[in-house]
Amino acid sequence: MSTLTKPNHIGRKISRIRELRDMKQEALAQALGTNQQAISAIENSETIDDEKLIEIAKALGVTAEAIKNFSEENMINYFNTFHDTDFSNSQGAFSQNHECSFNALDKVVELYERLVQVEKDKIEYLEKLHNLK
Repeated sequence: MSTLTKPNHIGRKISRIRELRDMKQEALAQALGTNQQAISAIENSETIDDEKLIEIAKALGVTAEAIKNFSEENMINYFNTFHDTDFSNSQGAFSQNHECSFNALDKVVELYERLVQVEKDKIEYLEKLHNLK
């Protein structure tokens, strides 16, 4: 029996994405209306039905496809596409013409909008908690 992790273990992918988003199991449980033990069980499950996966993806702020296709290797490759300096050229990064394949301002606006939405969601959640008391 191999000790290697199975590459298509959806629960582990959910766990890793949750960790990368700096989210605790308890926070994900709250977002899904369940408890921490249920999240632990999900993260230990090799498969999850599509409906539940869509709910989890929404709570994590990603798509269900992103969870299905997630891999550490893809993350490393993604981050390796960014270069601050190029040591193969003696003049460094300043001599090279780096062009973005996207509008950086659009990405900043997108990030800001996502952060604003997260804050709105937090406020809504806290208001619900306050109203329960």
